[in-house]
Amino acid sequence: MMLAGRSRRRLLLLRRRQAAARLLGVLWLACVAAEGVAGGEPPLKCDELRLGTYICEDPKIDNSTQEPLNCTNHTANVPCRPAPNITCKDHSGNENNFTGKEVGFYKPIACRNVNGYSYKVAVALSLFLGWLGADRFYLGYPALGLLKFCTVGFCGIGSLIDFILISMQIVGPSDGSSYIIDYYGARLTKLSITNETFRKTQTYP
Repeated sequence: MMLAGRSRRRLLLLRRRQAAARLLGVLWLACVAAEGVAGGEPPLKCDELRLGTYICEDPKIDNSTQEPLNCTNHTANVPCRPAPNITCKDHSGNENNFTGKEVGFYKPIACRNVNGYSYKVAVALSLFLGWLGADRFYLGYPALGLLKFCTVGFCGIGSLIDFILISMQIVGPSDGSSYIIDYYGARLTKLSITNETFRKTQTYP
């Protein structure tokens, strides 16, 4: 008799716990649904989407400058389209459900300031007419060009040094602009440490 009473009590206690757990689950679902109805989290901006949820077009290149069209202040913008069935706020601030064809935002890309100086022409002049100072005249260094002309390229040594410096894109136009180089060609990327970059301490195991 005593064993039967204990088993009944345990069974009743177990049923009460199950009922309380179900009640808590129902309350949790109700709270989640209420948050969804109230609005929940605001929709993301399209430019905050994760990689793989949008695709950006390749920039349109100007043949004369070999830089993206509408390049201003070293920046050009390319249109990006969110993937189908993604909802976000576009560049105008309107919330849309995209189909994959509409522009969601414009992604800024870096571009260079060019002013008509061709890299190929500079290298050719340095190779064939460097001893006359033609490369320095072309790049806007008339004093050095005249000095090379009078000394026959510093007896050939200065012509060789200038050819190496121009080929490595270390010496550029005198106005500070960049060479015109094919957009998908061999460009030199200069790396430097500024206020926006820093060195991290190396950790060794």
